[in-house]
Parts: sequence; C-alpha cells; structure tokens
Amino acid sequence: MATASVSFKSREDHRKQLELEEARKAGLAPAEVDEDGNEINPHIPQYMSSAPWYLNAEKPSLKHQRKWKSDPNYTKAWYDRGARLFQANKYRKGACENCGAMTHNKKACMDRPRNVGAKYTNMNIAPDEKVESFELDYDGKRDRWNGYDTSTYTRVIQDYEAREEARKKFLKEQQLKKLEEKDGEQDGENVGSEEDEEDGLKIDEAKVDESAQMDFAKVEKRVRTTGGGSTGTVRNLRIREDTAKYLLNLDVNSAYYDPKTRSMREDPLPDADPNDKFYVGDNQNRLSGQALEFKQLNVHAWEAFDKGQDFHMQAAPSQAELLYKSFKIKKEKLKSESKDKIMEKYGNAASDEPIPRELLLGQSEKEIEYDRTGRIIKGQDVALPKSKYEEDVLINNHTTVWGSWWKDHQWGYKCCKQTIKNSYCTGLAGIEAAEASADLMRENMARKEAAEEEPVRQEEKKLATWGTDIPQDLVLDQKLLEESLKKRQRGRRKRWTKERESTM
Repeated sequence: MATASVSFKSREDHRKQLELEEARKAGLAPAEVDEDGNEINPHIPQYMSSAPWYLNAEKPSLKHQRKWKSDPNYTKAWYDRGARLFQANKYRKGACENCGAMTHNKKACMDRPRNVGAKYTNMNIAPDEKVESFELDYDGKRDRWNGYDTSTYTRVIQDYEAREEARKKFLKEQQLKKLEEKDGEQDGENVGSEEDEEDGLKIDEAKVDESAQMDFAKVEKRVRTTGGGSTGTVRNLRIREDTAKYLLNLDVNSAYYDPKTRSMREDPLPDADPNDKFYVGDNQNRLSGQALEFKQLNVHAWEAFDKGQDFHMQAAPSQAELLYKSFKIKKEKLKSESKDKIMEKYGNAASDEPIPRELLLGQSEKEIEYDRTGRIIKGQDVALPKSKYEEDVLINNHTTVWGSWWKDHQWGYKCCKQTIKNSYCTGLAGIEAAEASADLMRENMARKEAAEEEPVRQEEKKLATWGTDIPQDLVLDQKLLEESLKKRQRGRRKRWTKERESTM
C-alpha cells in the first residue's frame, strides 16, 4: 500500500481505501499520483512505499526511496599521494621554519626536525604539498578500497613467487643430500632417477601441506588490554555439527550464557544423565586439570609471601613454580615418614598379614597341665605382657613399691606410710612416729580452738581524766612525765622567740 502514512477517521474510510487499492491493482481504477504528478505503482510493497513517521508525509510519495543528496560536487576521487608542486630555492616568508614548504607551519610539519631550520640555512627547501579538498559521497566514504592502486598487488605476487621458488630450491637441496648419502652407503649401485627425485619432492611438499593444514581451526584474535592490545591465538575446538551450549536448554531460568565471552559457568542440564552429556559447564574445567593446579600454585605463593619468603608469582613465575614443586616433594616425604613411624609403632590393620589368633580371640589351643600344688606338669606357662615401665623395683629399703598406699589425696609407701617418693624406709617405727605426730597435731589444733573461744581478760588500767578526782593509788611514769615537761618547755621557748622577733 502506498498510503500507509495517511490517517483514517473511521473504519468506513479505511474500508473504502482498501477497496480502492484492490481496484487499482486489478487495473479497474487509475493509479495514484504523487506530489510531482508521477504515477505510483500499486504493486509496490507497503514496507517500501510507506514513508517514515518523521517525514510527516501528508500525501503519497516515493521521495524517501530516492537519493537525498544529488549534489554533483560529491565524488569518489582520492588523494594524489606523494604529489609535489613548486620547490623554492630559498626560504619564503610565512613558510614552515623547519622544511621551508608553504603549505603548512612548523607545528604541523611531518619532516624530521632539523638542528637548524630551513629559515636560517636557506638549504634543502622542501617542495609544497598538493592540497586537495573534496567531499566524498555516501559510497565513497564507506569504500574500503577507495584509493587503492591495483598495480601494487604485483609486488605481492612477486614476493609469493620468490618465496615459493626458495622453498622448492631448499627441498631440492635436501633431496640431493639424501641421495648423496645413499650413494656413499651403496657404492656401485644405481640410485634414483629424476622420477624418484620428483616423487620425493612431492612427498616433502605433501608434508609441508599437512603441516600447514594443522592450524585449520586457528583464529587470530585481537585481545584488548590496558597496554593497547596484543594479538593472540584462539583455537575453537567445538565441532560445528555439535549443538551449541546455549541451545542445550532453552529455559530462560536455566544456566546463564554470556554471549560476549561465550561462556556458561553452570551446567545447563543438571538433572540429565552424566553419561549422556558432553558439556557440563565451564566450572568443570575451571575446577579440574591444570586450572586447579595453577590456582593451588597461586595460593601457595600468597601463603609463602605472608610467612616471609621473598618471591612473587607474577614477577618470578618460574621461581614460584620451582619452590612449589620442592614444597610438594618435601611434604610428601614428611607425610610418608610419619606414616611409616605410626605403622611401625601401632601396626597396619589394613595389611594382608593375618592377625594372630591369640590377639583376635584372646585364647589359644596350647594345653597346660598343673598338679595339686599349682606347678606346671605339661606345657609352658603363659608369659604375661610386660609394660615399658619398670615394675617391682624396691628402693631405699622399702618392702613395697611407690603407689601402694593412698591417704588424703596422696600416694605413698604402704610399708612405712610415707608420702615422699625417694625417702628412706623407717618401717614400724616410722608408722608409730607418724601416728604420734598426727596425735600431737590434733591436740595442738584442739587446744588452739579452745583458746580462741575463751575471751581475753585484760587488767583495767586506772586512768585519770580532766575534771575527775585523782585516785590515791595512782602511779605516775617518771619517764613519760619528764618527756612531757621537756616538750612543754620547748614550746614556751618557741613562742617567746617569735614574740621577740615580731617586736623588733
């Protein structure tokens, strides 16, 4: 429809417009005319004939499909590279102070900066550049090959042909060396012909072609970095016939897929059979293989740096990896030594050696006969297990061992009831002396408790106070009396000297 931008006031007007369009397509009604009086083909699709809303087209028109800029000044011409104009013999006023050209100044000069500019030397004046000013049309601005000289491609072909000739020459020399070696080994025999040489050359060329085809999946990619970027090699190992990872599960709430990095961390099909899945998420690769080893290496470098070792993973990666390997070797060695010591001391229950029946059931089939007195008639007595500590060792004339007696939370000897370990045994006399000392201690404690309960009776001293009658039997202490009199006399002298000084 050519009148998509025209608004209709009612459904009836819209219906009439549709009928008119159908009649025009069938040739029963004349074609619609645009602003310039040109007929509009009724068979033009609506998406081509409808004008954009921002053009505010009130009448049907096809101007939006024509070129807007038909300016004849637009051209596809290109700059004349390396063109030179007039070259002066001496410096001209207003020219570049560095090279002497009139088409630019010193700041915009692209020549090598001279020690002494052309303004002062008047020598080697550079020619003026050809300045062109033209505007390109829409296609000219977007043409990647605009200004390309096709004659320069001949140099590319020449380089390729020269490289191919050098390769063939090298292969021919290698083949001749092989033939010479065979001639030295097999004297008098006819070796190789030109056809054999060609076959060998073809084999070598096939090898070269195979080596060139090995990088069929090699893609050169520009990697953005803070330093400006570097070219790296990215290999895409996914077979194109396999289903893409983002198509395995079309549920919106399933594993997130990042289209920029083409990564999917989680498993898109967590409930599926693991044997039927060929992709389980990128986390599986990040937590296994060399990625996990690299992570452990980083953690070891951080921990070692915190403990005082002066090395850095990014600054010296080879040193960090070497130290990590030596650390793992020492750790495994220490672990095996401790394991061997434990197994040597306690044994290994997981070993293939059978456990002795005596230890397993606590009994044996050995037969022992005793007589009425308890002596062994037949067999051998069962040896009791010995402890690593010394047993039944009697010291210092003791008849019992240390720890055979207990009293008041203390261990001692039963023979003399002493609680000092390395003491000398005193026998019954020591027991009697200990009991006597204990009885004496009880009596003293009882006497002390009784004395504390009785109040202390002190003689009442007869003291005389001011305003009371002095008793007749009062006895004065002569020393205290003399000291008090002397103090009184000293005080009087001090007061007298102060009064005398004040009056003078």
